Amino acid sequence: MGKATGFLELDRTDRTYADPKERLTHYREFVIPMSEDAIRGQASRCMNCGIPFCHNGCPVNNIIPDWNNLVYENDWRNALEVLHSTNNFPEFTGRICPAPCEASCTLNIEDSPVTIKSIECQIVDRGWEEGWITPLVPSKKTGKSIAVVGSGPAGMACAQQLARAGHTVTVFEKNDRIGGLMRYGIPDFKMEKHLINRRLVQMEAEGVEFRTSMEVGVQVSFESLQQNYDAVVMSGGAEEARRLEIPGAELAGVRLAMEFLTQQNKRNAGDDEVRAAPRGTLTATGKHVLVIGGGDTGSDCVGTSNRQGAASVTQIEIMPKPPTKEDKALNWPDWPMKLRTSSSHEEGCERDWAVLTKRVVGTNGNVEGLECVRVEWVDGKMVEMEGSEFTLKADLILLAMGFTGPRKPGMVEQAEVSLDGRGNVAADTENYETSRDGVFACGDMRRGQSLVVWAIREGRQCARAVDLYLTGKTELPR
Repeated sequence: MGKATGFLELDRTDRTYADPKERLTHYREFVIPMSEDAIRGQASRCMNCGIPFCHNGCPVNNIIPDWNNLVYENDWRNALEVLHSTNNFPEFTGRICPAPCEASCTLNIEDSPVTIKSIECQIVDRGWEEGWITPLVPSKKTGKSIAVVGSGPAGMACAQQLARAGHTVTVFEKNDRIGGLMRYGIPDFKMEKHLINRRLVQMEAEGVEFRTSMEVGVQVSFESLQQNYDAVVMSGGAEEARRLEIPGAELAGVRLAMEFLTQQNKRNAGDDEVRAAPRGTLTATGKHVLVIGGGDTGSDCVGTSNRQGAASVTQIEIMPKPPTKEDKALNWPDWPMKLRTSSSHEEGCERDWAVLTKRVVGTNGNVEGLECVRVEWVDGKMVEMEGSEFTLKADLILLAMGFTGPRKPGMVEQAEVSLDGRGNVAADTENYETSRDGVFACGDMRRGQSLVVWAIREGRQCARAVDLYLTGKTELPR
């Protein structure tokens, strides 16, 4: 907790944004941090609530009241120690986590939760500024080796924990840079990639070896990993994008959101157009952009399209429009379904809900529009509304409808592991072991499409399971 009466004395305030007219001219982060005094004041609002529901709301079980109190007392270094005890990469979650901890905060009963996410971000950012974050090199090696396949947040967290336990860890990544969808799917204006790079340097100093442009199942067989390593961790993510199964979806102007976002992220990283866009340049410049899918990926497409100079941006969602305010008596402290407006939406976007796509309209292979119909949901079933057909103008349609699971060709097929009913690699959350001995799975590859914070949690827990499997004991936290 912070100050016993802090929540009575201070209102909730949070970080602010740069003006949209200014931030739309670049791809850098535009969040303006609070002053030290202001953030300490916000930390003081952490009340003595008895049961800190924020612990359960946070997937990595951050010890939030403790580091709030330490910030309030101006003990930033110990706050950082407490924060790192549960989260390997708080600078990632402090920027791109939707903050379910704040939804679970007792003060959220009256819509004024502690600004947990901002405090978390400021703690770790200060840690880097002060030079407090250094490699944690193990005092001795175990002699065991582990291959981690995939360098997203789950793979990175798992690899770091295992290296700190004294194991020899090699991370295989099919792309030319480390970070997975955090690197290529999340725009720089949400999280700049130097944040990943400095963690990479830290992990290399801790003994982790990274092998990029090395796709398991293509450049190296899964069998060779099993032969050369004592354990293998599959953390390749859920990359199989959900497709649009309607007439006209094969037109050139209908593209996957991740292809669109990846190209721009590679340009921002300094890649030339040949490397950034091997299938041809894909931009929203001067186009009427239609984004299908109302989640975070869709929001990222909106922000990127506006920065590229789109003529207009429209985002549609098949589900009905959520309420602007949840029923606290029914929802709290659970994560509520309610209308969320991102910074990208505020930059310029038309939004529509309960819309079903019917046919992509185009001539000579070029997209010109999208025929739609309005739907209503009756007893959980979707019903088309008679006479509600309409057409949306579009030159570019971006599919941001989520992911159906991991890619099967290559590693997953070669591994011959069992899959669950949703097509993910089957493994429980106690041992994280697949149907093959010595082969483990974590992150989106195991649980399906999810959040960065959930990936970090699973990577940490998987590392503990692997350590226990290899040595018969473990000191790694769960």
